[in-house]
Amino acid sequence: MLKLKSKILVVDDNAGVRATLNILLPPRFEAVETVGTPKVLISTVRSFRPDVVLLDMNFETDINTGNEGLYWLSELRRQFPDIQVVLMTAYADVPLAVEGMKRGAFDFIVKPWENERLMAVLETACRQGKADSQPIAKHHQPAMLWGASPAMTAIRHTVEKVAPTDATVLITGENGTGKDVLANEIHRLSSRAAKPMVSVDIGALSESLFESELFGHVKGAFTDARTDHTGKFEQANGTTLFLDEIGNIPLHLQSKLLRVLQNRCVTKVGDTKSVPIDIRLVCATNKDLPAMVRDGQFREDLYYRINTVTLQLPPLRERTDEIEPLASLFIERYAKKYRRNVTGISEGAVDLLRRCRWSGNVRELQNRIEQTVILAENEVLRPDDFQINDSELNTMAFPIQAESLEDAEEQVIRNAVKKYNGNLTLVAKALNISRPTLYNRLKKYGI
Repeated sequence: MLKLKSKILVVDDNAGVRATLNILLPPRFEAVETVGTPKVLISTVRSFRPDVVLLDMNFETDINTGNEGLYWLSELRRQFPDIQVVLMTAYADVPLAVEGMKRGAFDFIVKPWENERLMAVLETACRQGKADSQPIAKHHQPAMLWGASPAMTAIRHTVEKVAPTDATVLITGENGTGKDVLANEIHRLSSRAAKPMVSVDIGALSESLFESELFGHVKGAFTDARTDHTGKFEQANGTTLFLDEIGNIPLHLQSKLLRVLQNRCVTKVGDTKSVPIDIRLVCATNKDLPAMVRDGQFREDLYYRINTVTLQLPPLRERTDEIEPLASLFIERYAKKYRRNVTGISEGAVDLLRRCRWSGNVRELQNRIEQTVILAENEVLRPDDFQINDSELNTMAFPIQAESLEDAEEQVIRNAVKKYNGNLTLVAKALNISRPTLYNRLKKYGI
């Protein structure tokens, strides 16, 4: 049996595990070292320079939830990106191992392990070597995956008309519908695509950092301003600026943003000099901005400034034709990322995914596919691979059984009210009737 010229470091506080691996691994690998505590992990890695670290997820400390294992995984990935990390965990902690793979682990082994599975994983990890540390060539943003639903077709036609212009675009829709992906598509088709789009998550900015992050600051402007800082508006000069979660800007800061958009110049915090900017603005929100304007929570003049063109992304449950191609795209992506032999998805599994609620929309589908690819035992994903329970299925697809048109109308309205959780604006829109007409029907049927 050929011995690999590779070095394995085992980190496990169980002496029996270390003893077993000290017998099992040396015939297959050039050098094996074991340690019983992660406290010496970093120093041992520096001196031993292993190709693979086999890291236990739980240690006999006050922290016995796998969090310590995740911490040391993160430290290894941060300090030694060339070294592959394979996790060891009990069956009950498989979700932790999945989280570990999302954070950069090469693979995981469930205790008690199968020897051949352990060897195969370690050998594959060794062969991977330093490939992950090689610089990756930058590619242009791929084209958006468009569905064939009437709503998405209409959005696509609008995007094709609007993208080449510098018109300001407001993208609305539920969380996870792909507003950032649509913003990237608008930028990709624009005349500014040669430069990368600059993105800002407004929801993640504290009020104290709002002006500094967006407009920049000069050295000495405030206590921690040790150097000059160029804000996102200046960084986006000549390209597209994407402001995500625009509805989260506090009212008293909205006037500052409006002033910059009107004057097309920024003044850094602590400075008096204005700098002209040339940007194309795209914004996104999951909030009802017109309602916020009516309630005095969002400035009307700012609202009209940011929505020259509005694109409303429908939720995934209304564009189920996209589920199969999206699932295939995510399967390919994560099979490659996690080195899993998963090549496709069965018709039964696709049908199951189409019946799900997807309250988190495309992002939820993406996360579910990622998790399923990691745990899959088969090349083609089947329904039972997804572990979806009945509570996750969309119960809105009720068959209508009625003996009269009035009975049918009542059932349709009741289903719509339940589907949209009593939001009568959405119900009226879905049924293509006015709100007064809807109110009359609700009264008529005692809904």
